[in-house]
Amino acid sequence: MVNVEQLKYSVSRMPIEKVRAAASELSLDGLVTEGRTPFTRLHFNTCFAEIEALFRRAGYHRPLDVVGYQGLIYALYDPSRWEAVQVLRWLKEYTEEANSRALRADVSSLR
Repeated sequence: MVNVEQLKYSVSRMPIEKVRAAASELSLDGLVTEGRTPFTRLHFNTCFAEIEALFRRAGYHRPLDVVGYQGLIYALYDPSRWEAVQVLRWLKEYTEEANSRALRADVSSLR
């Protein structure tokens, strides 16, 4: 198991190329979801300051915040452009739609 200091060190040493696409998306939309960043919930819980510093090195200089929906998905967002409740609603809708699509696909495969 990786301790907190090792986790912070790994984020601090992460190449900025790993977050450049996410930084670009944040610049455009102010919102980037899980899967488009190289971070897990554990990273956000333990090394958010290091993540912010990495995004600054990648050229994104606005404030950042993160929210998660029921432990299923998270989003990194610009709090000057989005309110947390808006992001949570979007994550809820996104998750429910993805679940609905998966259920429809399962039903279709049974036919």
